Formats: sequence, C-alpha cells, structure tokens
Amino acid sequence: MAAADRLPHEKGFHISWDQIHRDSRALAWRLDGKGPGEGGTWTAIVGITRGGLVPAAIVSRELNIRVVDTISVKSYSHQSRGEAVVTKAPQADLLGDGTGILIIDDLVDSGKTLELVRKLYPKAHFATVYAKPAGRAQVDTYITEVSQDTWIFFPWDMALQYVDPYRGRD
Repeated sequence: MAAADRLPHEKGFHISWDQIHRDSRALAWRLDGKGPGEGGTWTAIVGITRGGLVPAAIVSRELNIRVVDTISVKSYSHQSRGEAVVTKAPQADLLGDGTGILIIDDLVDSGKTLELVRKLYPKAHFATVYAKPAGRAQVDTYITEVSQDTWIFFPWDMALQYVDPYRGRD
C-alpha cells in the first residue's frame, strides 16, 4: 500500500495529555526572555482555536502572561482542508500589528492558517508545539517536527476510541 493510500490513522502520532503538557512547557521555555518587552517579556498571548487553546493556557501560565485572547480560524471540515477563514477575531486594540504578541497553535500543517493570521498581525511571534514541513516557514518557534503524511491525534479528540463531539462535527 502506497503512503498516499493510507487513511489518516494508519500513520498516526498519538499525543497524550502528559505529552502535550510537557511539549507546551518546552515551548514556553524556548519563548522565555525572547519578547520585545523589558526583560524579554511578551504583551499578550492569542491562542488559535480550538487546538491552540491548551498550549496557549500552558504557555501563559509558564510565562506569567495574564492577557490571553483567541482567534478562531476554520480550515478543516471533517478531515479535508478548505480555505482558511477567520470566524472570530481577537480584541483589535490589543493586537495592533502584533508587536509583542505571541500567537500560539498546537500544529502548523499546510501553513494556511498561520499565513492568514500573519497577514493580519505581521509583527506577532508565531509559535506551535508541532510543525510539519509544508507549514514550517510560517512559524517562528516550534518544538517537534513531524512528517507531512503523519496525522496527529490530540488528546482532546480521543477517548478509548474516537468519539464525535457532543454537538457533532462541522
């Protein structure tokens, strides 16, 4: 069977809650002292929903950043990629051009989500926990690279077996 014929779960990278916590803390350590503020501080964090919420919370705790907002970008429907669109923007007066802002997501895959957000906030610092080669150029800081054909299973998507969210998939 050729790699292109595999289903997503046939080359999967399963992430546990412990692993995402450790990797998100590692991301915080890598970002510590690298901001443009006094002592290398950051002004705020913006988590890209939904996947960036958990890493954003962990990074904000580790770096003692109290200002946290979200941007919602939708680019997947079931397991197929579509055009990335912003469905909820962060507080406009908070972000400006992005200077001093950390934009956090769980994964950069194709790079389309981060490309869209980077156009909106060109001076923000983009950080993800995991990165695939096609999107790596869109991220400034990441922890672990995985191959493009690997499907990452995050703990918030999993139970003993996959279960649809209560309100169904969109």
